[in-house]
Amino acid sequence: MKSSISLHDIRVYAYHGCLEQEAQIGSWYRVDLTVWADLGASIKSDRLADTIDYVRLNQIVKDQMAIRSELLEHVAGRILQTIKADFQEITSVEVEVAKINPPIGGDVAQVSVKIID
Repeated sequence: MKSSISLHDIRVYAYHGCLEQEAQIGSWYRVDLTVWADLGASIKSDRLADTIDYVRLNQIVKDQMAIRSELLEHVAGRILQTIKADFQEITSVEVEVAKINPPIGGDVAQVSVKIID
């Protein structure tokens, strides 16, 4: 049985970006995450040990967002790779990292990168 677990609107303050100013003052980011796996065992057992722990997924996001990157692609890729390494039972991962109010000289609410594996 293919099932998914999603975490929406994880908000993190971080220091990603190519500009020196972004490294110094930082900004707010939003991360959305969906993982797919067979959750049949946990559906039957009602045991945390039989499922994907979304507390751990959230911690991976926070840990990887704390490591500075110039590109959103890079930080999203690290999140995806860490999740797949920690949970072999996951068959697919979708990660979207959005920079809120990016400093790009216009009225843009956010810019985001989404990767799916």
